Amino acid sequence: MKRIAIIEDEAAIRDNYVEMLQGQGYEVQGFADRPSAELALSERLPDLAIVDIGLGNEIDGGFMLCQSLRARSQTLPIIFLTARDSEIDTVCGLRMGADDYLTKDISMAHLAARIAALFRRVEAQGLPSEQEDTLVQDKLELNLKRLRASWLGEAVDLTVTEFWMVHSLAKRPGHVKSRDELMSDAKIYVDDSTITSHVKRIRRKFQALDAQFDCIDTVYGMGYRWESK
Repeated sequence: MKRIAIIEDEAAIRDNYVEMLQGQGYEVQGFADRPSAELALSERLPDLAIVDIGLGNEIDGGFMLCQSLRARSQTLPIIFLTARDSEIDTVCGLRMGADDYLTKDISMAHLAARIAALFRRVEAQGLPSEQEDTLVQDKLELNLKRLRASWLGEAVDLTVTEFWMVHSLAKRPGHVKSRDELMSDAKIYVDDSTITSHVKRIRRKFQALDAQFDCIDTVYGMGYRWESK
């Protein structure tokens, strides 16, 4: 049974999410604030975390919690679920390593679908053969079973979403991927600016290991492509 942690300071909203997800067959823990969540989750990470941004007296408590969780695991799926819908909050959330950013007007059915999609990506099911467990493109290596990436033999700490976006680009070098295609391959449904933020964050992670990294080209008006250089 998959374990989900929900960190939401409004009791009624938290209880609704807990009840809905338990009805979907998940084991769910609810937390009202960042300190209690960090204490409990330090013992054992969940399989997925759903985090509000404003938590009690901490207006950015969810951002702090996301950073803490991401420091412990690069592959833990994290979803921000919040009333804050500004572009700057969305960009900040994704830069901190969240895999998805949703607003509270989302329907329960849509939320359940997004959660299921994240779990499918983590499990990386349906690989046709052992030969396809690893993708190698020049200095890049992607382990599709373990969702691990390396560049020049060094690990690149990609989130689940970032991993599948890199895979989408690198599996067909020179082929332009539109933003819609990247969303489809990574199983996320966001606006163009959010895709742009993900790509910028991916580039920075590779450039932290190799200042000369420039394999992700922007094709203006069309999308992005991977170029082996």
